[in-house]
Amino acid sequence: MTRFAAPIAEQIWDMKYRLKEAGGKAIDLTVEDSWRRVARSLASVEKDSAAWEEKFYGALEDFKFLPAGRILAGAGTGRTVTLFNCFVMGTIPDSMGGIFDMLKEAALTMQQGGGIGYDFSTIRPKGADVMGVAADASGPLSFMDVWDAMCRTIMSAGSRRGAMMATMRCDHPDIEHFIEAKQDAARLRMFNLSVLITDDFMEAVKADGSWDLKFGGKVYHTVEARDLWNKIMKGTYDYAEPGVIFIDRINKLNNLNYVETIAATNPCGEQPLPPYGACLLGSINLATLVANPFAPGAEMDEAKLSDLVATAVRMMDNVVDASRFPLEQQAQEAAAKRRIGLGVTGLADALLMIGQRYGSEEAAATCEKWLKMIARAAYLASAGLAKEKGAFPLFDADKYLASGSLIDMDQDVKDAIRENGIRNALLTSIAPTGTISLYAGNVSSGIEPVFAYAYTRKVLQKDGSRTEEEVVDYAVKMYRDKFGADAELPEYFVNAQTLAPLDHVRMQAAAQKWVDSSISKTINCPEDISFDDFKEVYMAAWDSGCKGCTTYRPNDVTGSVLSVSETSEATPESDEGAEVVYLSEPLDRPQQLEGNTYKLKWPDSEHAIYVTINDIVHGGHRRPFEIFINSKNMEHFAWTVALTRMISAVFRRGGDVSFVVEELKAVFDPRGGAWMKGKYIPSILAAIGGVIETHLVETGFIEGEGMGLKTDPQAEVAVLGQKPRGKACSSCGQYDMRMIEGCMTCASCGYSKCG
Repeated sequence: MTRFAAPIAEQIWDMKYRLKEAGGKAIDLTVEDSWRRVARSLASVEKDSAAWEEKFYGALEDFKFLPAGRILAGAGTGRTVTLFNCFVMGTIPDSMGGIFDMLKEAALTMQQGGGIGYDFSTIRPKGADVMGVAADASGPLSFMDVWDAMCRTIMSAGSRRGAMMATMRCDHPDIEHFIEAKQDAARLRMFNLSVLITDDFMEAVKADGSWDLKFGGKVYHTVEARDLWNKIMKGTYDYAEPGVIFIDRINKLNNLNYVETIAATNPCGEQPLPPYGACLLGSINLATLVANPFAPGAEMDEAKLSDLVATAVRMMDNVVDASRFPLEQQAQEAAAKRRIGLGVTGLADALLMIGQRYGSEEAAATCEKWLKMIARAAYLASAGLAKEKGAFPLFDADKYLASGSLIDMDQDVKDAIRENGIRNALLTSIAPTGTISLYAGNVSSGIEPVFAYAYTRKVLQKDGSRTEEEVVDYAVKMYRDKFGADAELPEYFVNAQTLAPLDHVRMQAAAQKWVDSSISKTINCPEDISFDDFKEVYMAAWDSGCKGCTTYRPNDVTGSVLSVSETSEATPESDEGAEVVYLSEPLDRPQQLEGNTYKLKWPDSEHAIYVTINDIVHGGHRRPFEIFINSKNMEHFAWTVALTRMISAVFRRGGDVSFVVEELKAVFDPRGGAWMKGKYIPSILAAIGGVIETHLVETGFIEGEGMGLKTDPQAEVAVLGQKPRGKACSSCGQYDMRMIEGCMTCASCGYSKCG
């Protein structure tokens, strides 16, 4: 009997969390082996490690507690990877040397895995004086471009590109350029952007007042606050960025506001962190804790929930000691405060199981009740750990208990903290749980509504092909298993596409009351929502106490929504009539490619030229994606690099790129060509064209020699015979990108740059 509720869950485990040897041979033979590995690793620091191993195993069993993917994949493996999910890096100095020191730290951190956040508000604005060199500053946006280029070259742990968050204060002189930066589709693609909104700014917006843009005590410009707010709103209305972070509220409600100031978050926004702050994540699967689901008297099992939370807090506290860190400053910061981010997943499914409509006032009250239960249990467990193992080193009882997030906490919890201290300075956070939610049987992710009752997902197979598989929501499957495959879903079944935006806000605000960090949440808006109504969503988030707001409105830039229905039937995409796929923009490089390397020996040349061509499977067909041309002959260096870049750029744009072969084959060298294999080749470039042609024939892209296009085709952009919407997925090439929990995610293959 398999423990997995769906085939996709087992595939996720096998691809991402199963321990394997370097050659691919499985070490974890079953998911139970993976649970045992993690439980044993996290119990190893305990005095009675055997007893705690069993307790930890019980929490992991049947997907009740879901540590974040880095813990599932890395704990107990002996590998040099961090188990922490997210980092905010050090404060960027306003100097060239300091800026590039920070760039190096970012590269080292992403090399071990984990998303990073930076506040670029500390860099002087464009055009400001640079003392001593008689020059003007290039501004923070120019350095963000450098970070973006670095991120593209660093593959973080698990063969996934790094994700970054960039923040900028709403009073920085370059804030308007920051807001508009990603409206250029080719710029800052490795970043999520968020504006740090202050209380004073919101007051100025509401009062229709003026607003100074300043740096280093100097006012550079004065604008109307409402105009700047509208510019932020228009950016996210049209482009889904930038997000909004209410930074003063975050600092006021921070348990540690007596020892730190926060100016940035991790890429998905649920972890506001100080310089060098790091946080690990884990989620309680509420969908597994409902007693008598879909029956009269269905309710959350409060005793099981409290016990599971206590165990999860202990496990996550042990991760602080078990994990490696890319930088010593990060290790010191984690040890001094012992932050953890315990959250939930399966909330929407659990609400369905007790018969409540996500987004209703009743459901919001239930959400608040469950999150308070989790917060109580977490704080009491951490106070108990402090009694046993000691409080976090920077604990100060009077200052800590006076912090904003503890004002409404029950007195017995405050008394336990005052008496024993507390082991972990912050304990709760609602993280994106897209992949681990699939691993747990496709439970609803985080505190999001059910995304779709059923949809088709493309699954990468070991041979490089992709198969289509229906993915059904956990609660929907449970309902139909209980009442029959044709049972009509009750009216309280709602999904992300049909929910009113203010219902999203209501749920986020209800959860935020008992989350001491923040929440990763996307508020889905209909395409036809008016701009004024859209702005009201953000005002509602501010007025109701949220710490930030991220929305997604489908359009031709951001992409289209997934078609869903109340049946479990998913409509697969059709590729009829689509022989050649043209892309509206170049694809990013997928995580892994297959290809061939060819040796080309030009007569009378001392060194051979090596040509590597890697392919991508797109639209069911293999096509060239990139080329690398290398030679030890330094006379060839410049033109081989140029050719590598140019041809790769052409390959990535899609379409029939065979014209590249004919263009190269037509190049004649005035110094003369050479005879190769009985044929006269007019130049080295022509020889390279021949190598590319051979590869295209062997892979079936063109039918035979001489059958490539003679010129660059002028073709209308088309995707599978239809007009594309939004960006193509950089992993599978499908146009299924949409915003899920604050990060663009592919519904077709699951790829997300946020990890």
